[in-house]
Amino acid sequence: MSSQPRKRMLQGALAATAVAASVLGTAPYANADPASEALQKYNDLSHEAEVLNADHLKAQEALKAAEDELGKANADLSTATEAENSAKAVEEQFRGQVDLLTEASFEGARFNNLSALLVAESQQDFLNRMSAISVLAADNSEALGKLSGAVESADQARSSAKNATDRAGKAKDDAAKLLDDIDKKAEELDGRVKEAKSAYNALSSSTKNSLASGSDNTPISTSATGDVAVALNFALSQRGKPYVFGSNGPDSWDCSSLMQASYRAAGISIGRTTYAQAVLGRAVSRSEVQPGDLVIYYADQGHVAMVVDSNTAVHASTEGVPVKTAPIDSIGPINTIRRIVG
Repeated sequence: MSSQPRKRMLQGALAATAVAASVLGTAPYANADPASEALQKYNDLSHEAEVLNADHLKAQEALKAAEDELGKANADLSTATEAENSAKAVEEQFRGQVDLLTEASFEGARFNNLSALLVAESQQDFLNRMSAISVLAADNSEALGKLSGAVESADQARSSAKNATDRAGKAKDDAAKLLDDIDKKAEELDGRVKEAKSAYNALSSSTKNSLASGSDNTPISTSATGDVAVALNFALSQRGKPYVFGSNGPDSWDCSSLMQASYRAAGISIGRTTYAQAVLGRAVSRSEVQPGDLVIYYADQGHVAMVVDSNTAVHASTEGVPVKTAPIDSIGPINTIRRIVG
């Protein structure tokens, strides 16, 4: 399945699971009205969809890493192959030279001091023959040395090429498995959407209208300064924009892309997924929260929001609900809080 059809399938699934739900702004598990089984079911299914969204993004990042590794392995393989061919050419060149010297020896050429003395016609002739023998011996030794070096280089090149090939093969296998995992997640999400549609249709009209209410665009004053102020002001400025699965802005966001873009506006690079953002910076307690901290929700770390003050956070909750502020503790069960700056 290509990336575009896969993305459309997931976008359609999430849109249907959360057409007008303020799931994360109404505490899906702890605060849902126990008398409304339909609302509880819808909240549960919507959260499952969001987790699948995060898993899909994580798989995409892993796939990109595998593709990068495959590209590097192929480049290494090409380089190693060129080196091997070059070493082979040098090996053949010097093997030919050594073969000529060896052939000369077999055909009766005697390269030693005694033979030079026996055949010399004069003292000067002896010295000349000795000089020639030294040159031939040196050439022979040098040729043998270069042949040995060429052979060793060829062996090393072949070994490098083999390692590169093995690494490329593993990268291909990893990439194929990741693609298969993404397709399975898309199929799973497509199945869950049918249940979510039924759950949503079972909601009362008043509940649907309440869940579909817009965000509050009232200006908010914060105590944030420096880079944190830049990041937080960016997030707050996005209130009212829609949540769209997998969107990176600027006209729509999902929860983690909003956080990434907010800190990018301050010149700070953070990970794309909630999983990556859950290990950034340092952990702080609920009582220590400051503006700009990232609050990761749920045991599966499927959602993230940015602290505005000690009681409020801004987040992109789910499809059908615009970016908005909400009480920190109403968004969902807190998993961890991370301080990116300071």
